[in-house]
Amino acid sequence: MLDDVVVLDLSRILAGPYCTQLLADLGARVIKVEAPRGDDTRGWGPPHAHDQSGYFLSVNRGKESVVLDLKTERGRALAQALAGRADVLVENFKVGDLARYGLDPETLHAANPGLIYASITGYGSAGPRASQSGYDAALQAITGVMAMTGEAGRPPAKLGVAWIDVLTGLHAAVGVLAALHERAATGLGRVLELSLFETGLASLVNQAQGALLTGEAPQRLGSAHPSIVPYQAFETADAPLMLTVGNDAQFRRACAVLDLPLADEPRFATNEARVRHRGELIPLLNERLQAERRDVWLERFREAGVSATPVLDLPDALRDPQAEALGTVGRYRHPTAGEVPYVRSPLRHHRPTGSAGDGSPADEGDAARPPLLGEHTATVLTDLLGLGPEELAAAEREGAVRTARAMPAGSEAPGGGDAAG
Repeated sequence: MLDDVVVLDLSRILAGPYCTQLLADLGARVIKVEAPRGDDTRGWGPPHAHDQSGYFLSVNRGKESVVLDLKTERGRALAQALAGRADVLVENFKVGDLARYGLDPETLHAANPGLIYASITGYGSAGPRASQSGYDAALQAITGVMAMTGEAGRPPAKLGVAWIDVLTGLHAAVGVLAALHERAATGLGRVLELSLFETGLASLVNQAQGALLTGEAPQRLGSAHPSIVPYQAFETADAPLMLTVGNDAQFRRACAVLDLPLADEPRFATNEARVRHRGELIPLLNERLQAERRDVWLERFREAGVSATPVLDLPDALRDPQAEALGTVGRYRHPTAGEVPYVRSPLRHHRPTGSAGDGSPADEGDAARPPLLGEHTATVLTDLLGLGPEELAAAEREGAVRTARAMPAGSEAPGGGDAAG
């Protein structure tokens, strides 16, 4: 759907690369500009797929890697020239850093007024923290996420994934799509600013609204919900399940399944009453649920129309029959790592007739893969900027660019290829 869009990706780590991978999944040509050492996440492991870090593989699918040294004059000039050919630029440098290289919005828009420039920072471009680096764990701490996560009476806990980074990347992609829509009518670009800090706060939704209304901090409730009861994980005779009762009718049906005469008691009859009497209700449910195996309860709840699911670890979730039915896990062939499994985009798209354009690889191995470091330097600089062999060689001798074939022996596979995987 974005086949005619060129994205210059000057970001690294997670938030920016997640944004640009979303755009690549939608068909955009994403040119990932890396420093000679590569994106930091290329070295973040284990786990690895042969010589490739799992972290890098997870957010750089479908991109082309170009190595430019922005500390050199020619490297800066080439980056500026690529920005002049791009529709979108995504970056997550510290505030003001790219101005040193002539890659700030004002400079680039003078040459390319239609450029959509998305800037991702830790704390925004103003305020006392604007110059600080933004790491997801630090942002989980400062936005209140960590203080509300974990079990009651236990220390604060970090979420098991860089949640704020991912949501910031998603917000950035939405902003880019809106700006592309506007540009189709006006011909003019936009400067989009996103910060991990504001994304973290905005993504707390009902919890943030509650704190604004009451001035009270959310409490650590483990898997439980602050405003709905019962809505949490319970132990059964052999394994945990998640019971999510969304209204009073469902609670009545859950009580029938559990054979507990609680639905008509005033302290449990309504959700508001159940929230007030949480400490009395939960032990009763806990005791009853531990009397049978999880599969027994899951089947009974399913038949009664009550939402209950197994608590799975991640490998089991990826192997779940639902994931298999949807084709959630795909595979691609990588030149050094071999066949690599990956989680496909959750956005499936097709034309109304379903006849074409679903955006999904037809066969295993056909999916776009993450690039080797510098794999597409020569191709991109030749195709988009018209560099000839002599110019490319001169730039390489100066250290302004690096191609895959110029990498130290053993650091990448030889002959990395000229096309996006």
